[in-house]
Amino acid sequence: MANKTTNYVHWTSRWTFIMAATGSAVGLGNVWKFPYIVGEYGGGAFILVYLICVLLIGAPVMIAETLIGRAARTDPVDALLLLSKRARTTPWWSMIAIIGTMSGLMILMFYSVVAGWSLDYVVQSSTGNFVDATASSISESFHQLMLNTNRQLFYHTVFIILTGAVVAVGVTAGIGTAVRILMPLLLLLLLILVGYSMAKGHFMEAFHFMFDFDLTKFCPNPTTSGSIFALLRCEALLVAMGHAFFTLSVGIAAIMAYGAYMPEEANVGSTVLTVALLDTVIALLAGLAIFPLVFANGIAASEGPGLMFVSLPMAFSHMPGGQIIGTLFFVLLSVAALSSSISLVEPAVAWMEKKGLKRIFGTTIFVIAGWCGGVAVIYHTSVFDFLNKATSQFMLPMGALLIALFAGWFMQQATVREEIGIRSPLVYQTWLWTLRVISPLGIILVFADSFGWL
Repeated sequence: MANKTTNYVHWTSRWTFIMAATGSAVGLGNVWKFPYIVGEYGGGAFILVYLICVLLIGAPVMIAETLIGRAARTDPVDALLLLSKRARTTPWWSMIAIIGTMSGLMILMFYSVVAGWSLDYVVQSSTGNFVDATASSISESFHQLMLNTNRQLFYHTVFIILTGAVVAVGVTAGIGTAVRILMPLLLLLLLILVGYSMAKGHFMEAFHFMFDFDLTKFCPNPTTSGSIFALLRCEALLVAMGHAFFTLSVGIAAIMAYGAYMPEEANVGSTVLTVALLDTVIALLAGLAIFPLVFANGIAASEGPGLMFVSLPMAFSHMPGGQIIGTLFFVLLSVAALSSSISLVEPAVAWMEKKGLKRIFGTTIFVIAGWCGGVAVIYHTSVFDFLNKATSQFMLPMGALLIALFAGWFMQQATVREEIGIRSPLVYQTWLWTLRVISPLGIILVFADSFGWL
């Protein structure tokens, strides 16, 4: 059994961890990407394959990352140093946490800029700028925001200060309290928006778009050869695998940091599966809130910033109560972004705090670095592209792959078995071999696909 760091702060309950981890997982991608790819790649068929991918790729690695944190009860870097020493293996495994922490900083640099757009749109929507606006004027408004560096800089600064303030207050008083407020608020806002969409939008059209079981969309050109390699080149399968991996925030050390605060009595396996389920449900609810309004206004389904900042304001502009609902939507988007951004900061701050630096100073150093990177993103779009590709195509898959290998093959199995809390030998062995073999292969495929090697 690993010697755990004593006097380390704990979450007040298992549900605090669930809300914190769900907040880390639920970000802008859940709102502007997942609902669209569900509809685009076969609805129910895609959801089924996606859930299988979550069980085989995302969840096993998330379980491993959580138990690493809880087994050591310290920051991610020191946790891996402690556990690798206990397992009598190389201390270089701590590079997992270093890669993850660097990834978190790089993601924060561009994520806070995009989140700033959401804050800008909260103000624009609440003040009635989009009421009865034409499609061209809304599109031009977004274009002007992209050109207005001062506006972007202001809202980027506001967002990153909010992020830093939550983290600086502390694990329980800051992050714990924030997620207990933010996640119920996010769910409440989603349910209000879904109710509005049912009443005012083309709800059944959106429901069919997202949930009809359509294998022809999933694999429009099925092979007759039965080759496994042909199946793996199916675009929808690769998209499902990629989203199942990226959606749970594995590979950036955030879940490892949160796992260190997890109560001893909480079952790691069932808790992580609850997070994965909530993440999926919230993403599907987002689709049911968005696409009925999109279809009701004759707007083509799409994904990305164009959906959030052009298509949806068009939909809100001419609908009854659109000003209020539009404002609520962009508040929801900002809440989702904030719940994710605090998890990007915590691993580094936990490490600096362990080294004797007060939390407020550690947070200040990290968010200033993130702010400076955000400034570079605002003034140079090439920086945005570089940071996005470096993290999503290389650093996150590499971090997750190393977590799977360390927990599956090198970490003391007595510690793994004790922390995971799975009583059934069969279930434990199934999870272990999934982590050792299937998850790494899936991550390698995601990695290869991101570089266009498949």
